[in-house]
Amino acid sequence: MWQSLAAALCLVLVIEGLLPFLAPARWKRMLLSVAQVPDRQIRLIGLACMLSGTLFLYLIR
Repeated sequence: MWQSLAAALCLVLVIEGLLPFLAPARWKRMLLSVAQVPDRQIRLIGLACMLSGTLFLYLIR
């Protein structure tokens, strides 16, 4: 169980690091544009990501 969780977290780090590594200028522009988005909208996007991730995990297990 813990090994699977650690592997999943490592994969998240790899995926999160792709854009800054491949296109750092575009990544900076994206961060600047995200800073302009209202907090409520960011929370809704985060909620949607968590729910879809939970659903996908349920479907593949």
